[in-house]
Amino acid sequence: QVQLVESGGGLVQPGGSLRLSCAASGFTLDYYNIGWFRQAPGKEREGVSCISSSDRNTYYKDSVKGRFTISRDNAKNLVYLQMNSLKPEDTAVYYCATGIQCHWRIGLIRTTSWGQGTQVTVSS
Repeated sequence: QVQLVESGGGLVQPGGSLRLSCAASGFTLDYYNIGWFRQAPGKEREGVSCISSSDRNTYYKDSVKGRFTISRDNAKNLVYLQMNSLKPEDTAVYYCATGIQCHWRIGLIRTTSWGQGTQVTVSS
């Protein structure tokens, strides 16, 4: 059974950092395009970042460019989202997902599997 599990969320002060992890069971992540999404209360889910299976393409939402970094650890079958200089507007539930394509300008296209999400709260 294909399963994605996010971890690493929590409460952090503005300007702080968190590293989210996306773990896979039932398949090998390095063969897949992986994306991070987030959903804040009362808002639609939005794409934050993605990385292609070949690692040739990455995408970042404009508001997180220069602050967030997506990466893989194939040996551990993990994908990370390093989040620095966090802002209150980054507060949301963060999800990882697999998709058909990671487009450098659009993000993750045609998602296929989702994790259950991890809460990130940025507040003083």
